[in-house]
Parts: sequence; C-alpha cells; structure tokens
Amino acid sequence: MATEFSSPPNRSSKANNPAKAAIAQFVVEKAAAKLNQKTGKLNEQVNRKADRVAHKADRVARQAAHHLDTLDRLAAHLEALDVWTRSEPTARKPRFSRDEIAAVAIQIADAEGFDAVSMRRIATELDAGTMTLYHYVRTKDQLLALVIDTIMTEVIVPHGDLPSDWREAIKTIARRSRDSLLRHPWILDISDDPNLGPNSVRHFDQTLQAVAPLKIDLREKLDIVTAVDEYVFGYCQHMRTQVHEGIDGIDAMRDYVVELVETGDYPQLAAVIAETGVADAWNQIVGHASDTDRFDRNLARLLDGFEADLVRRGVL
Repeated sequence: MATEFSSPPNRSSKANNPAKAAIAQFVVEKAAAKLNQKTGKLNEQVNRKADRVAHKADRVARQAAHHLDTLDRLAAHLEALDVWTRSEPTARKPRFSRDEIAAVAIQIADAEGFDAVSMRRIATELDAGTMTLYHYVRTKDQLLALVIDTIMTEVIVPHGDLPSDWREAIKTIARRSRDSLLRHPWILDISDDPNLGPNSVRHFDQTLQAVAPLKIDLREKLDIVTAVDEYVFGYCQHMRTQVHEGIDGIDAMRDYVVELVETGDYPQLAAVIAETGVADAWNQIVGHASDTDRFDRNLARLLDGFEADLVRRGVL
C-alpha cells in the first residue's frame, strides 16, 4: 500500500499574504518616520548648538575688536600725551617753539579748516623743513592736542576775574567758550577726542570752581556744567550753519516755504501766517535765527531751571 506524503508548508506564503505585507510595510514606515523625527531633532539640536557657538564666536570677535580699538585709542592718547611730558629741543637757541607751531596751525585752520593743516603746510608757512618740525611735534594727534590746548587759553578766565556768584561764573565761562567756538568753528568738525592738555584741565578746574558754592554732590555739579556746555556747543553749531544769502536767496526760500504751507500739510505755520502775515512771520523767523541776544536770554532760562530745582529741594 503506497504511502502519500504531503509537501511541507510553504514558508514564503506569509510574505506573500497581502495583509501581512501591508502590516510589515506600515511598521517599516512607522519606524522610518520615528527615525527621521529623531534625526530631525538631533539636527535641530546640532544647529542650535552651532548657532550658539557661532554667536559666542561673533561676540568674542566683536569684544576683541572693541578692545583692540580701545587699546589703539589709548596708545594714541599716550603718544599725544608725550607732547606735554617731553621737553622741547634742547638746542642752544631753538629755531621755533610749540606755541609758534600751534599759532600757525590755527591760522591755517581758521582760513581753510583743520583738514588743511599738515606738518608740511606748517613747515611751508614757517619757511622750515618738515622734518625739523618733527623735533617739536611728532604726530598729527600731538599737533591736534597742542592746537586745542592753545585755543583753550581763550576760554580760561584770567586769574581773579571769575565771579563768586555761581550763576555769573557759569555765564562768564559760557560766553568765553561761545566766543572761542565762533572764532574757530572748525573745532566742531573734529570727531576725535583730543588729549587733555594743561589748559583744558585748567578750564575744567575753573568750571568746577564756578559751581563750588553749591552744596550738592559732584554728579549734580557735572549735570549743570555739562548742560551748559551742550547748550553752548548747540548754539555755536546752529550759528555756524545759518544760511547767509542775499535778498534774492532769502526771498526764494520764503516763497518755497509759502508754497509748502499752501498745501495744507503745515497747520501751525499756516496759523502763524494767518495771524501775522507772510512778511512779518518770515522776518521774525529769520530775525530770531540771527539774534545773538538769545544766547544770554536762553542761558538765563536754563540756569533758572537749575536754580528753581535747587530752591525746591532746599539747597538754596
């Protein structure tokens, strides 16, 4: 009797089962999605860390650049300071003096602006060799320090002439500062901070002397004198930039402003013109811009404000 043997089950039948294949595909895709998600998070973490590192590196670079700039400026200041600490050439009879060099530099700057000042130009004016002047002043920073300190002699109040009243003392210093700046307006173009010379320090000391009678701390004294300084510089800058044109130029400017006002976009100017008329309004505006009396008038108002505050607090 023959025996029949059945074939063993086909193991690939599971894989060929569509349902099972779909489940396997789903599991694979799910695992891949989780893997991609984890990979994305890791990439975000890496990018954030990279950004933080880059930010720190950038900050360190900026700080390093700032420190280098500070060191460069300090070195320039120290080099300029040498003009005060170094003796003048010790020749038996020096041909020039630093005062003469500074005076010529100021003359050139008054006529053409400080950009026109150079050791070569000064040497030409003095009929000297450029290298000769480097025995007296070595760099333009030193020259600038020397020039500014020479001009500060115009600001310093002669010994014994500073009023004892704090307000009058401040007014006296403010007026001398104003007059010096108006004589040498190119100073307002200098953005570098010149090294402090003896006369600059003397001016600062004299300024503190002006407010010495006030029983307030140093910070408040500096508030007063700094506000006055800023007022003086602002006034001088304004006076310097005033347009000095002929009658035709002034009339053209007036007509232009009137045309703008007629558009209706300038209600306050329109109200002024309606009240006083174009000619009177314009004359008042132009006249006020060139009114030199307003310096003392508004300086007094500025000091009135400080005095009122001191009275309110019982200091005066």
